[in-house]
Amino acid sequence: MKKTYCAYKSGILVSRVVAENGRISFYNVDPFTGRIGDQPEDSLKTWGSFQLNVKKCLDMKKKLEAAYERCKGLIELEGDVFERYADPRYPGLDFLVQRKVKHPVDAMIYRGKVIGFLQQHREHTLILAEEGYEMLTPLAQWHDGDISRAEFSVCFAGEHMVAMKDGVRLATSVWLPQGSPGQRWPVILIRTPYGRKGLAAEEMRYVQRGYALVAQDVRGREDSEGEWLPFAHEAADGAATLEWIASRDWCDGNIGMTGASYGGFVQWAAATSQNPCLKALVSIVTAGSPFGDVPRKGGTYPAGMLAWCFAMADRKVNRAAMERSDWAEVLRIRPIKDIPRRALGRDVPFWDRWMENPDYNSFWKACDWTVHAEKINVPSLIITGWYDDDFTGSMEAWQIMNRPGKQASRLLIGPWAHDVNTSRDIHNVAAGSNSLYYNIDLLHLRWFDRFLRGIKNGVENTRVEYYSLGSNTWHRAGTWPPEASGCRKFYLSEGGLLSDTGSSVEAFEKYVYDPLNPAPQIMDISENEMNVPGNYRDLEKRNDFVTFTTPPLKERISVAGHVKVVFYASSDARDTDWVVRLLDVDPEGNSIKLSQGILRARYRKSYEKPELLEPGRIERYEICMDDIASVFEKGHRIRLSFTSAAFEYALVNHNTGNDPASDVEFKKACQRIYYGGQYDSHLLVSTV
Repeated sequence: MKKTYCAYKSGILVSRVVAENGRISFYNVDPFTGRIGDQPEDSLKTWGSFQLNVKKCLDMKKKLEAAYERCKGLIELEGDVFERYADPRYPGLDFLVQRKVKHPVDAMIYRGKVIGFLQQHREHTLILAEEGYEMLTPLAQWHDGDISRAEFSVCFAGEHMVAMKDGVRLATSVWLPQGSPGQRWPVILIRTPYGRKGLAAEEMRYVQRGYALVAQDVRGREDSEGEWLPFAHEAADGAATLEWIASRDWCDGNIGMTGASYGGFVQWAAATSQNPCLKALVSIVTAGSPFGDVPRKGGTYPAGMLAWCFAMADRKVNRAAMERSDWAEVLRIRPIKDIPRRALGRDVPFWDRWMENPDYNSFWKACDWTVHAEKINVPSLIITGWYDDDFTGSMEAWQIMNRPGKQASRLLIGPWAHDVNTSRDIHNVAAGSNSLYYNIDLLHLRWFDRFLRGIKNGVENTRVEYYSLGSNTWHRAGTWPPEASGCRKFYLSEGGLLSDTGSSVEAFEKYVYDPLNPAPQIMDISENEMNVPGNYRDLEKRNDFVTFTTPPLKERISVAGHVKVVFYASSDARDTDWVVRLLDVDPEGNSIKLSQGILRARYRKSYEKPELLEPGRIERYEICMDDIASVFEKGHRIRLSFTSAAFEYALVNHNTGNDPASDVEFKKACQRIYYGGQYDSHLLVSTV
């Protein structure tokens, strides 16, 4: 029997798929002409990639329909796990959503029949729908009347070597919609260290919808000239690139930027230029300030960034360099300044520069867009996840754009890691079936339509959307933290208790931190995800952890907003690290990380002027942990844990107070956490 399906990427038809007598034929759309090919091909071809496995989907169709009929909760089918889910946004349509995998493939079911499949990626939605049923699926949202239509074929407008202020030239590619001679277009700019052509191929959707697309290799990467020094040149180079685009006869004076991670950083750096043509940002999991976020989180040296450093050691990104089986040995190489030479067989110049600048100084200030907050004022869509290792960067951006007098901004936070919106289950911690944001790419488009084209679509009217862990629910708010936020204080108390009332009796808990036997962080460096959740139940049994835990809760507590810990501590070392975590402990004793903070003790007062510890002296510490939204259910317990290492997450502190880059000595440290009486050690959480 012959059946026809239509494959869509970001709401744009990329292929008609004909299944007949066990054979699948693809009639692919030529993006240069917009026409469907008249000759069948053996594979789906389009701009960028289309990772949805069409053959596997169609082969599974009948089995999924049978599973749907008997599915009440989770069901396993040929090694894959599915869950039945009804999304209230699509009446009459059910889903069998895939669990326990990255980039799950969800089956869409209408009246017991599988009518298509959906796969959500960080910046793209892929849909395969049976012909005639498209408008019953999330594809229907792409046909709202206030959205730019995919009416244009693509015209390549050439390669350019764009000169920066110092004469260094950056490789820049331009694509335009096919239009009338001399026509001007709003522009989408991508600046990247990961290869401009590959990323541009994924964003041709904008050209098809009437936007010019400009993609540029940042300084020192791929075809661009100059030295690759991460973060250092992006403000000046971004400013010069905006000026160049604005001067082109195909630019209508409206420029937007998009990108994730480093591709987010370059947007905020460019925004410091105050170029009047830069009118919209879509900032996804952006990197932030160097000591607040990366590469010197809390003054430490994040070990997890070594995977990124290895991948970025050459002019072209080498993702295979991140995947090693010997990371535990690599992280023990000393001195740490020699890690690249001994692990890769050569120096990495930018690592050497980082090692030469241990404290926050002019070198790091040049990499810090947050110090120019008063100059940044561009309508911004900010997207992140609770488990994003660059979460701080997105919140720094939000705090700037949430100030009075700033342009419209919108914040979206899901239960996601750095590769946002791609999994419902992360390190065996499950979110709800509703945790993926279908058509997130449509939200990007609507943001650009509003601020580059002036389409009054109301996209800015929603200020904040966030996902609450525990309750597995999406919420909207007018700001972050939500307007109704209160504050709950829990005191560290004797017996390892976290309580509503402090003790009048001064006391302490102690542990010994051995940098040669450090407590680990639950993560996998090769995965390049440093802030994932995990169950710390067994790790907390180590003798270098101190925990404070509430009794089982008599009623649920909902938190949404800032998390801060204030504590008093001493160490018999001249320097050390403090790692604090907020955890949700269920009745079975599983201890799931929700939020974390880390601080190198020498920076307790200032990143610019470090002060070593006086051994044995009690010091006050204040650590702002990652924001969170979660519900602690009745019978659960709230836990705050202390330790002094997060192996794999951060290179361990030797406790010597020596220069970390060259230090080869190690010292055990006796750590004491004080509470009660004059030592008002406590946890603060925002409640709703």
